[in-house]
Amino acid sequence: MPMQIRTSRHALILSVLVCGRLLAAPATADKDPVNAPPTVQDWQALAKLPDWSGVWTPVISDQIAQEKTNRPPWKPQITTQIDHMNAEEDAGRPFPIIDHCFPTGMPSWMLITHNAFEILFTPGRVTILGEGDGNRLRRIYTDGRPHPADPDPSFHGHSIGHWEKDTLVVDTVALLPQVYLAVSEAVGVPNNGDMHIVERLQLQGPDTLVDDLEITAKKVLSKPWRTTRKYYRQRAQKYDIVEGVCEQGSYSEAVDKNGNSIFAPIKFHNGVPVGSESK
Repeated sequence: MPMQIRTSRHALILSVLVCGRLLAAPATADKDPVNAPPTVQDWQALAKLPDWSGVWTPVISDQIAQEKTNRPPWKPQITTQIDHMNAEEDAGRPFPIIDHCFPTGMPSWMLITHNAFEILFTPGRVTILGEGDGNRLRRIYTDGRPHPADPDPSFHGHSIGHWEKDTLVVDTVALLPQVYLAVSEAVGVPNNGDMHIVERLQLQGPDTLVDDLEITAKKVLSKPWRTTRKYYRQRAQKYDIVEGVCEQGSYSEAVDKNGNSIFAPIKFHNGVPVGSESK
């Protein structure tokens, strides 16, 4: 009989705890915004948006032209750094802005990318999928949410957007201070914090996407920088997005002592794989 009493007490305590948690859960959840499931109307509304399907590749000639004719308004101390980087690049010693396996980040991705990307529309979000940096992506929320009050900084930041007719207006904040503001793959500086980016993306003709950017970076720029980048739509299947893994080029295919297929580190000497140097 005492054992039955103890068992009953344990069961009662357990039921009270479980019930308490169940009752408390909705009250906690009610305080947080939720992602509402999309409706049929939400999916149908996507058909009214402009056609951005296919794979987009940057217009490299446009990047080069912009670099020469529309330099960012660097602060004087930053200009000194930029001039040195340009000189090093001219001397054959380019600074490896994108060769350290960190994501290129915003806004450099849109400014200096040489890789393809594609754009997906889903209810409440535009997603940009890239080819480099381990198949990087950008999430642009279009469901009306604001930026978080205390966002976690990241390489691509937090982006919210809205449509003005056929133009997608994107506001991006919460970027890591270490993320580069770059004008080429060898010239640029970390933004050092508080960078803010506003983009206006729209079609210019059937197969050209234009991104008008306004970049505010008070630690490195003397005033906001306005610039434009263009991307061309490639519809041929050979341009489909491929997997890009930054470190994979530092390894070769090998077999371990157990017969398993592995990646083995390549030994380098002065940046050249050992054994591949010219005789």
